Amino acid sequence: MAATPHAASRTPRADALYSRVRSVIPAMEWPVFAEDIEAILDLKRQRDAVILAHNYQTPEIFHTVADITGDSLALAREAMRVDAKVIVLAGVHFMAETAKLLNPEKTVLIPDTRAGCSLASSITAADVRLMKARHPGVPVIAYVNTSADVKAEVDICCTSGNARAIVESLGVPEVIMLPDEYLAQNVARETHVRIIAWAGHCEVHERFTAREIADLRAAHPGVTVLAHPECPPEVVAAADFAGSTAAMSDYVTTQHPARVVLLTECSMSDNVALAHPGTEFIRPCNLCPHMKRITLGNIRTALETMTHEVTIDPALAARARASVERMLAVPVPRAPARPVLAA
Repeated sequence: MAATPHAASRTPRADALYSRVRSVIPAMEWPVFAEDIEAILDLKRQRDAVILAHNYQTPEIFHTVADITGDSLALAREAMRVDAKVIVLAGVHFMAETAKLLNPEKTVLIPDTRAGCSLASSITAADVRLMKARHPGVPVIAYVNTSADVKAEVDICCTSGNARAIVESLGVPEVIMLPDEYLAQNVARETHVRIIAWAGHCEVHERFTAREIADLRAAHPGVTVLAHPECPPEVVAAADFAGSTAAMSDYVTTQHPARVVLLTECSMSDNVALAHPGTEFIRPCNLCPHMKRITLGNIRTALETMTHEVTIDPALAARARASVERMLAVPVPRAPARPVLAA
């Protein structure tokens, strides 16, 4: 990757974006980021590409090169609306697969193929078939945090933002919901539908504890605690609010808590904090090692080399796409994906 000869030779676009992240990126570190940002902005135009970034992406990605940001539901919806020929998914592999399912004619790239997910790897298509054999006739709901192979075996998908609505939309007394055991348990507390769960967990959210919340409240009186529904049920019960990443962000926007903690991935707090300087963010968070595999450097490389392209067998894709489209057809309140860059 060629280095920029000297700072004065850069066009001002990258430097103009620094105001978005100055509170989390020291000025002395910015020139390193700016070189890749400048290249990515040019490459997007050359390739007719857009970058979709999940809320867990680091601020230098989320606030400078991303065209669309949001939670998994918002990104799934937005993937169907983009006009660009190329989609770069700044997130994990199942998100890139979902974008490809919904855009079979477009080129979908993931900057690092190792960007996986503990939930997606906790279940296989064979596991789903076994669950269906054990519970014949019971509808199967798959969290979007699953592979295309798994999505192809289920009736409908859901996200953390629409899980209850999806469960209740089926109009049945019992469903199978996989692979996140805690999400299933948390939804089960909000509905009369019996939920049969799978024992998969998110390695980020499963580590939070109710004791940690008690300690936070003792150390920071008046703090508002927001938890992701992938957290254990006792953590959700001890929080002031539980919801998807989009719902947590909206809570901060609408409720204006003076002091808040987000029990989710670390970069989520960084990204929300940048938009709410009047709120104090307490930062006990857990890093997602898979999300952190996505960097400005490998986004740039992805656009330079058009790698790594996501491909799915057409027959399998048709079945998996149907489960995602059924989810998207269910009307639920949602936070829209946010356009963040007009460059």
